[in-house]
Amino acid sequence: MIVLKKQEELASYLASKERVVFLFTADWCPDCQVLYPVLPDLEAENPDFTFVQLNRDVFLDLAKAWDIFGIPSLVVREQDQEVARLVNKNRKTKAEINQFLASIR
Repeated sequence: MIVLKKQEELASYLASKERVVFLFTADWCPDCQVLYPVLPDLEAENPDFTFVQLNRDVFLDLAKAWDIFGIPSLVVREQDQEVARLVNKNRKTKAEINQFLASIR
């Protein structure tokens, strides 16, 4: 999992020709804490995606621009175009995320 710390790191992933899963989280988010342990498995089970984790509080302007109002949330982009999103206020499960990613292959 690539964890971005600064806005400047974002540009290369936005322009990527590969599908990038942007995962918005926050340290204070209990649903995010539940998701963290399964992230390595999600990556291993979905090698055709690049996973990038963003702290919603650090990337607040981007979260607003992309209409991220619930976390954890996922936005899949390719060549700076949105492909799909799993954005809501509900807790995400590993199975739900795998099903979401399978639906956009």
